[in-house]
Amino acid sequence: METLEDLKRRIKSTEELQSVVRTMKALAAVKIRQFEKAVESLDDYNRTVEMGLQVVLKGREDVQIGARSVKKKRVGAFVFGSDQGMCGPLNDQIVSHAMKEMEGISGQERENRLVMAVGHRVSAKMEEAGQAVEEYLSVPGSVTGILPKVRHLLAKIDEWQTERELEEVFLFFSKQLSGARYEPRTVHLLPVDKQWLARIRERKWPGKSVPTFTMDWDPLFSALIRQYLVVSVFRAFAESLASENASRLASMQGAEKNIQEQLGSLRMRYHQQRQMSITEELLDIVSGFEALSGNQ
Repeated sequence: METLEDLKRRIKSTEELQSVVRTMKALAAVKIRQFEKAVESLDDYNRTVEMGLQVVLKGREDVQIGARSVKKKRVGAFVFGSDQGMCGPLNDQIVSHAMKEMEGISGQERENRLVMAVGHRVSAKMEEAGQAVEEYLSVPGSVTGILPKVRHLLAKIDEWQTERELEEVFLFFSKQLSGARYEPRTVHLLPVDKQWLARIRERKWPGKSVPTFTMDWDPLFSALIRQYLVVSVFRAFAESLASENASRLASMQGAEKNIQEQLGSLRMRYHQQRQMSITEELLDIVSGFEALSGNQ
């Protein structure tokens, strides 16, 4: 049977754990908002890039952007997960989604897939699912850490296209919906969607006249497409990080509820044990008094 001291120690350690969980909840909520704001800020920049594309595409219906013809179709995939735990089923869900999507996209052997995992835990789960991972990239801890990772990822795409005859590139990440809710998403990054370019070209210009440009068309168009890639990859990072913290927030909410229930049970048992101890002491006093009275 647990003593009062045992129960007091358990209550203290549970209260300390509750404090840790509350701190992690607060940090997750703050980070969610930071990454949400990063995604929101991308919208304005993306709109600027698309307006630039709209200008250079006017009157250029003969633009040809497509995959190169290769003997073996190689598909590149970037799977975004987490480095840390306590984020619920996020890594399992994105790995399951990525594996299912790649089976439907490539129709080829797994050896013809070039996969980079963003996050140690998602990398391990990809390996467990039978998919070899070319490289593992750590998850940035803040918004400011995203851009260097974006540059690394784009450099890897360039390397794969040059040395490995890469044909298509996909991003698999979790998109936050609201609060602690998120869902897996797929973005077909390369080759650039021709229908998307056509829709941009046919948009109505918001001003009175379409701007003109003086630099060569090819480098300008390439630079704008590069910025489109930067925006797409940056958004995947930010959305994935927001989802990771949303999943962690949900896990911490569940843990906090369990801790509160455990604390309630421990405190009730402590009070019961203490009351029993007081009652036993009173009974001992009464018995002793009665024994002394009987001897007189």
